[in-house]
Amino acid sequence: KRLKQVTARVYHNVAFYKDSFVRAGVSPDNLRSLDDLRRFPFTTKKDLLANYPFGLFAAPMSNVVRLQASSGTTGRSTVVGYTKQDIEIWAELVARCLVAADITKNDIIHNAYGYGLFTGGLGLHYGAERLGASVIPMAGGNTKRQLMILQDFGPTVICCTPSYALNLAEQGRAMHIDMRSLKLRVGIFGAEPWSRQMRDEIEQVFAIKAMNIYGLSEIMGPGVAMECSEGREGMHIYEDHFLVETIDPETGEVLPPGELGELVFTTLSKEAFPLIRYRTRDISRLNTTPCRCGRTFCRMERIMGRSDDMLIIRGVNVFPSQ
Repeated sequence: KRLKQVTARVYHNVAFYKDSFVRAGVSPDNLRSLDDLRRFPFTTKKDLLANYPFGLFAAPMSNVVRLQASSGTTGRSTVVGYTKQDIEIWAELVARCLVAADITKNDIIHNAYGYGLFTGGLGLHYGAERLGASVIPMAGGNTKRQLMILQDFGPTVICCTPSYALNLAEQGRAMHIDMRSLKLRVGIFGAEPWSRQMRDEIEQVFAIKAMNIYGLSEIMGPGVAMECSEGREGMHIYEDHFLVETIDPETGEVLPPGELGELVFTTLSKEAFPLIRYRTRDISRLNTTPCRCGRTFCRMERIMGRSDDMLIIRGVNVFPSQ
């Protein structure tokens, strides 16, 4: 039902999608099952940039309450918009992520993701407030002040990129701070790829449980998928709001669960900036086996690489060709 609604909405409200569907010989009326989605064309980053800044919005600007943008380095950013309902759903999904990490309203959350146009800071912030936790909106940088706040305010949760967590630890050692003596117990890390070895190092240095969160600005921001504390074997994708496929990046053919491929997302509930079959260029595999935690959403493995040559450094997209 949601898939039918979103395809009809973009077909009638977004010229790009109407033209794209017509060229592919499909219309929203062709959707009779979820499997029919594979007949619809992909949306790519190039399409987003070609329609910069607001060409893909499906809601009038009078209904858009926030504008944010991706943190790319190739000139123009990808601009995303949110209605009031989009913001509320986003907060709800990030709150779900925090609950999956055993975080409660009794926690104090040190949020060192970047605020501003980058979706990480405000995304985590609204989710933490929805949960009822106390939020310290630190943003990135000013590492010595961050360390002072970590000691003085006693947060129990830290949210930042994994590379910045290790930077904090390095600066802390230089200032003779025992990072294991802080009150931190959980870390929510994302916005860049990180290895199991990096997780082990962060957990050792801070004496915390390090959790993996996944999202991308185009789809929503943080909160698309999240590990649960039961075994941490992949991130649960919130399938009531995001329909996920894996495809062969060369042929575009849809792959069965368990096979390594490029992640493709369709947003099912977004009003301002819905996307149909958006190619993320992120390589992973889907796991549909039941999880010990009881959640029934499928899980995605950590990102194995990219189907293009982009690197993500401190949350910023960088292309080697530059």
